[in-house]
Amino acid sequence: MTSTNLDGQVAVVTGATGGIGLAVARELHSLGVKLVLTARSEVQLLRLQHELGASFIAADITEPDLPSRLLELALSTHGRCDIVLNNAGVIEVGAIDAIDIDKVCGMARVNVESTFRVAYTFVRHFLAQHGGHLINISSVLGTKVRPTAGAYAGTKFAIEALSEALRMELAGTAVAVTCIEPGLVMTGLHRDWQVHPSEGMNIQRPLQPEDVARCVSFALTQPSHVRIPKLMVLPGEHQI
Repeated sequence: MTSTNLDGQVAVVTGATGGIGLAVARELHSLGVKLVLTARSEVQLLRLQHELGASFIAADITEPDLPSRLLELALSTHGRCDIVLNNAGVIEVGAIDAIDIDKVCGMARVNVESTFRVAYTFVRHFLAQHGGHLINISSVLGTKVRPTAGAYAGTKFAIEALSEALRMELAGTAVAVTCIEPGLVMTGLHRDWQVHPSEGMNIQRPLQPEDVARCVSFALTQPSHVRIPKLMVLPGEHQI
């Protein structure tokens, strides 16, 4: 069987204005996919509308009704929705006596609550239309932990658990679930850190967002009988 042709399909991408989300949006656009994007910055989304011909909603990912609004926009604009990239996320790490608990709880809302809302909203639609693909962006820290990053890892473990349970529930249907587990990627996620983690890990060549985007397109373009439940991608120097 040949790989799936994505031309003409419709994808919703969260966290679309930077890093992995932006790279995936551009990758999918190059493959003929029509896009519905969301992030907080309307200015950046307007630029992507011009670049990629995308529809968008500028909003905070934690707004409870945002997933249904994104799905409605995809259906009203394009008449269908085939793919959702669950990508929006933040990171809070720190030692026990220093970490900001309020920020940790805010991270849980973004990384867990909003991810779960997007996943269930779109998977229900995919089941009703007998097809679709949910891509959840997890992390290598969704499979292991390190000191000071337990809370962040916990949010990614939650994504791993949800993805695997959904995969099991959806076995035998035309709905696919893929969990992408990147190692260190050069994105804006660490922009407020005094020292970039690549220095502490002695990683000279971290992943680029485009490396992760290729993994997403690989999972999406498999033949219909093939599932890629998990795909871990690491820099060659990453010893985690």
